[in-house]
Amino acid sequence: MSGEAADASTPDASAPLLDVTDVHTYYGESHILEGVSLSVDRGEAVALIGRNGVGKTTTLRSVLGLTPPREGTVRLAGEDVTGRPTNEVARRGVGWIPEERRVFSQLTVAENIRIAAPADADTQAALDRAYDTFPALGERPNANAGALSGGQQQMLAIARGLVGDNDLLLVDEPSEGLAPQIVADVAEALAAVAEETTILLVEQNLPLAMDLADRFYLLDNGQVVADGEATRGVTEDEEIRRYLSA
Repeated sequence: MSGEAADASTPDASAPLLDVTDVHTYYGESHILEGVSLSVDRGEAVALIGRNGVGKTTTLRSVLGLTPPREGTVRLAGEDVTGRPTNEVARRGVGWIPEERRVFSQLTVAENIRIAAPADADTQAALDRAYDTFPALGERPNANAGALSGGQQQMLAIARGLVGDNDLLLVDEPSEGLAPQIVADVAEALAAVAEETTILLVEQNLPLAMDLADRFYLLDNGQVVADGEATRGVTEDEEIRRYLSA
């Protein structure tokens, strides 16, 4: 950033919404992230792509403080949040939609959404927002979440992140384990969410990731090995395909 550096403790409207710099994260003595750097600007959808086990989910966990980095920095709007407690990071407007979905199976669709809304939010407005984005949920507001299909549970997980009024949504493998038609429905819903919320998306379905994202980062062995504009042409790039199939 040109000019005098902003105070690291003060949110900076000119800084990227998320700025990850040279992050090294370990599980025990296993060195998982080996100097990952990436950024996400406000209003962007950015995809993290790569094979299983290369550090994509660990990157999200490092941002959230679930697996704090040993080295490097994580900044939100210019503010250093490296290693801060997860609830503190969440209060700064970061939502997480994990691969496991983690909806409350014994609660209804509506109850799941109400719980996710901020304490001072208009509950009915939160429900309306969720149902406008996901009409299938609006058709079953009183159904227990555990009785929903896998695709509907994924929609509910995304809706919970949406009504949380987050500035940044971290979305982990939203298409995992879903039938092709359900993947299409979830992709359509995520595209609608991306119009109003900044997203960092982990996704192994490369065509889906390229359709949803503005830019991408390719991870391999805990490092960013390529990045660029997200286009359909990326799916035909031989070097990228080699990393994804290795």
